[in-house]
Amino acid sequence: MTASLVMNPHPAVLHKDELIAAGIDKLMTLRYRNIPVVSDNGTYLGSFSMHCLLRLVLPKAVLVEGGLDTAPFVSDTLKDLRQRLKDVENKPVSYCLAQTDVSVVGPDTPLVETLLALYHSHASVPVVDPESQRLLGLVSYWDVGHKILEQTI
Repeated sequence: MTASLVMNPHPAVLHKDELIAAGIDKLMTLRYRNIPVVSDNGTYLGSFSMHCLLRLVLPKAVLVEGGLDTAPFVSDTLKDLRQRLKDVENKPVSYCLAQTDVSVVGPDTPLVETLLALYHSHASVPVVDPESQRLLGLVSYWDVGHKILEQTI
């Protein structure tokens, strides 16, 4: 049993030149934590994620290395956060690509190893061809849950 058994072979994707606004819309509409970003030929480039969105709206002072660990004195409003997001909405999703936040597995990765990657990443796991680097599918908590629940004992 491998990753290909529990993956969605037709996941929602973003193309590297799509705008952050479109990526946000897709994340929010589909209620995903991350969406794979691919090149024109389907090569996996990374993931556009909710983690990235948080990074875009947080004040820079709390994000710099060696910066603030807490920010009880920062009094940003929702409008302030929205303005930060608006400032980058017309940039391509490649501006905010996460390659290290999300684990990647191959189609022949053993099932339990795939589930462990899902468990550790807290996000859907792209299934990528190890030779061509093309995105083959995506393993989500929902996909795994459905596959487990449809088993008869």
